Amino acid sequence: MAEGEAPPEASRHPRHVPRKRFGQHFLHDPYVLQRIVSAIDPRAGEHVVEIGPGEGALTRPLLERLPRLTVVEIDRDLAARLQQEFPAERLEVHLADALEFDFGALPAPLRLVGNLPYNVSTPLLFHLAKYADRVRDMHFMLQREVVDRMAAEASTPEYGRLSVMLQRRFRIHSLFRVAPGAFRPPPKVESAVVRLEPLPPEQIAPVDEAVFARVVMRAFAARRKTLRNGLAGLIDEAGLRAAGIDPGLRPENITPGEYIKIAMSIGSKSAPAADLDR
Repeated sequence: MAEGEAPPEASRHPRHVPRKRFGQHFLHDPYVLQRIVSAIDPRAGEHVVEIGPGEGALTRPLLERLPRLTVVEIDRDLAARLQQEFPAERLEVHLADALEFDFGALPAPLRLVGNLPYNVSTPLLFHLAKYADRVRDMHFMLQREVVDRMAAEASTPEYGRLSVMLQRRFRIHSLFRVAPGAFRPPPKVESAVVRLEPLPPEQIAPVDEAVFARVVMRAFAARRKTLRNGLAGLIDEAGLRAAGIDPGLRPENITPGEYIKIAMSIGSKSAPAADLDR
């Protein structure tokens, strides 16, 4: 064994029992791990943050390429194992729920990576999108259906609220699919690896973020209705036409740029804040 090389996992700890409440599915396929690390291509000097390192299957090959890595882990037992295995100067461990963690407190620019828990993937993606201006890129393993929705184009079945909210700020690239057998325990769904790259500031239209989120949420909450009906109370038919939008279209027919036009037409005084929670 080379100096500084980590001992085999089996000799360090007994196998961790996956916890359903955390949505734990541990990636173990070495070929898939190599493809993920190659896609990330981490370099010394970059601030890479792994979300949900679990048993450290991705953590170890990342640390072969990096002098230091930051991780955010919700499971107290797994966090303790990682702290035992790696010295603090190599691995900075934050015992925290990524849904509540303040990524803005970490030095930018950030490169976020991880095998995200599928049971909270959508709210976690919305949370991480808040830090787009502090992020260089993100590489995540997610349920394939979620990745398909993230990257979907308008007027396709997969296109929805998640597509619009993320595409407003990111270029999204679906990289490759991963079979259930690459995990322990195997999930019931196929997975995929996705890359998110923040758009440059000059490509992000200035719009009231709360209004934009409200419009998109209201539209897709009434997905089968036309925009004139689904957005009633926020903007009328004349307002839609003035924004260059056909009121007879349905939510899935509108591009992120067109949703921005609607939000800019509405302004910040058109609807009560309570609509955000509907």
